[in-house]
Amino acid sequence: MNPNSIQPAERLSLVSEYYFSRKLKEVAQMNAEGKDVISLAIGSPDMPPSEKTIDTLCDVARRPDTHGYQPTMGTPELRNAMAEFYKRWYGVELDPAKEIQPLIGSKEGILHVTLAFVNPGEEVLVPNPGYPTYTSLSKILGAKVVNYDLMEDNGWQPDFEQLEKMDLSKVKLMWTNYPNMPTGGNARMETYERLVDFARRHNIVVVNDNPYSFILNEKPISLLQVEGAKDCCIEFNSMSKSHNMPGWRVGMCATNPTFISWILKIKSNIDSGTFCGIQLAAAAALTNEAEWHREANIETYARRRKYAEQIMDVLGCTYDPNQVGMFLWGRIPDSYSNCEELTERVLHEARVFITPGFIFGSKGERYIRISLCANERVFDAALHRVKSEIKELKKRSSFSHDVRGNKNFNILIL
Repeated sequence: MNPNSIQPAERLSLVSEYYFSRKLKEVAQMNAEGKDVISLAIGSPDMPPSEKTIDTLCDVARRPDTHGYQPTMGTPELRNAMAEFYKRWYGVELDPAKEIQPLIGSKEGILHVTLAFVNPGEEVLVPNPGYPTYTSLSKILGAKVVNYDLMEDNGWQPDFEQLEKMDLSKVKLMWTNYPNMPTGGNARMETYERLVDFARRHNIVVVNDNPYSFILNEKPISLLQVEGAKDCCIEFNSMSKSHNMPGWRVGMCATNPTFISWILKIKSNIDSGTFCGIQLAAAAALTNEAEWHREANIETYARRRKYAEQIMDVLGCTYDPNQVGMFLWGRIPDSYSNCEELTERVLHEARVFITPGFIFGSKGERYIRISLCANERVFDAALHRVKSEIKELKKRSSFSHDVRGNKNFNILIL
């Protein structure tokens, strides 16, 4: 049989290869050529989990009775720890047996929730800009994506007047993400209250993706703090960012028992429970002291943010200094036709990889994103490269006097 005669499923035509999957191949080739690219693009924490997390994993892995299949709904120890975590940090009471479902991360949760709630042809509300997986998985599963815009002058919060004017008759889910990625817009209790009211009145399930509430954020809050939120909302949380465990693949969703049962029905037909050692180690991580979170999630990222801000300044970008999370989101100068023009020049001339905002939607086309997931030595090197490239380009430049007098000269020649 000729493999060329085989055609892929039609759903593949609805999506393209994930930007980072494609771009990292190019970066790998550049590195193979000796160009030593510094990556400030991906939000993969570079620090380890707490010592007790690692010790628990090692101890459990040595036991002979912990290597079998685990329950899809998660071990009681992990569910109890997740419930205690929500009570301790958010003041939210959850029944660990009925209102929590451990996940292999939020991306998996997006798949399970969409399968559980949305029929092909029905609609989902997706923020623009927003996490690309909300869009791609919705398309793969046959849902229709309806974007709602987030604007900088509104603090990247939903425009509820715009939402009320939309035809919502076929909408089943609304994806939200606060604190917001990629923009760094912080969660607001007022926004959460309006989301719960919106969900109730329009019979829509709001799903809030909440993995960044501890990063550069003194007051983490949850959508589930709003009275009645569990009746019509779901919240995801993840240990990838807040506990430095991205490769461990541990997340959770919390909501009412009915919704949990639907999600579990889907999940139990797709995968099995995570290795017992990971679950018990995650339960240990959820008891990390407040001091651990302050050092890992606030103080460390605050030092790195200063370097990211300097890079933005050198590039002539503007940004909100009050944004939170593990990225810095900045608006590019008007002299660039689009964000990729800037990021490609930085990549190929300064050998620093940063993320163009267009991958998050049309409302991100004038923005770039810098990840804080690199140590200060790496950030210092990246800043030096960008500054040095600008200095070298100035020397080689033959710009006219009026261009040299332009206050944006630095960013025009990079």
